[in-house]
Amino acid sequence: MKRLLMTPGPTPVAPETQLAMAQPMIHHRAPAFMDILAKVREDLKYLFQTEQEVLMFAATGTGAMEGAVANTLSPGDTALVVDGGKFGERWAELCEVYGIKVDRLKVEWGYAVKPQEVEARLTANPAIKAVFVQANETSTAVAHPVQELAQVVKKFPHTILVVDAISALGGYPLPMDEWGLDVVVAGSQKAMMLPPGMAFAALSPKAWEMVKTSTCPKYYFDFAKQLKSQAKNQTAYTSAVTLTIGLMQVLGWFREQGLERIFARNARMARACRAAVAAMGLELFSKEYPSDVLTAVQAPAGIDGQKVVAKMREKGIWIAGGQAQAKGRIFRIAHMGYIDEQDLLGTLGALESVLNDLGYKVELGVGVKAAQEILGKEA
Repeated sequence: MKRLLMTPGPTPVAPETQLAMAQPMIHHRAPAFMDILAKVREDLKYLFQTEQEVLMFAATGTGAMEGAVANTLSPGDTALVVDGGKFGERWAELCEVYGIKVDRLKVEWGYAVKPQEVEARLTANPAIKAVFVQANETSTAVAHPVQELAQVVKKFPHTILVVDAISALGGYPLPMDEWGLDVVVAGSQKAMMLPPGMAFAALSPKAWEMVKTSTCPKYYFDFAKQLKSQAKNQTAYTSAVTLTIGLMQVLGWFREQGLERIFARNARMARACRAAVAAMGLELFSKEYPSDVLTAVQAPAGIDGQKVVAKMREKGIWIAGGQAQAKGRIFRIAHMGYIDEQDLLGTLGALESVLNDLGYKVELGVGVKAAQEILGKEA
């Protein structure tokens, strides 16, 4: 059976990237690999839309998240964490591991944080040194208003904004320098169209100043050490050679296509998916700022969302279920990276059949038609 991967990570990897990674192994200190790193370093700046160095680690995105905490703060510091989903919870857990005092700004799942609430917390507690937030909360498919949050945090000279862009980078606009984001972390396996295993972090000058005073323990995820190594076109420890070669190919594709074109395509796919959901009589789980890289759908009344996921897998289509408190209540469909229009239409058609099989009656083709109208009109 063919398998169609429509999960929000890992996502499909293009054949061109797979072929690039199938090349013979080279040593991570060889001049040839240093040349590759030199190109990758410049192209990462293009993707992050920054003049700052983008640090690379052999890890999943959580490694970069941990590094962001350990390199900018010290035990006893206070951080404001936007907790609106499973990955907002992860920011809080990482902070607590390193002895950071956490001020949790709880946001109902499916909703976005209000910038004025962040500003009120920062005003009330001048000791807050960092605000942690997801650009895209993958568990709820909500895109938090990061640009507005950056404008708020700029008013506080001793506070930085740390953004988890693991599922957002390369999916929709997130210009680091233009918006004034202080730390942006990302991972390889989502809109960047690579297998899992690479993590990235870029820091503003303001954030690098905080690195100088951080006393949290760190070894592998030592940002200053990695910065020094990358200046010599090396990594501090063994590089993820194969993934880096794939990364070079992917970044070349981003440059060739152009970020605006890629972002517009993803936004069109998102509108098509949302139109299909509405045509099927279903509701989005994301009540505000629905994401352009995945769609979270509320399971119909009386139907377990996990059964929808399981039935889709029987058809060879892998979507994602809900996590934690959303488990069984929702299912999630990705539309980022190498996922194309035909993948989305096939998934929507299968979803109509699965819902009928589970007892939720949907007119076959109604969702596909709604999506096609969007895709055809806006191509």
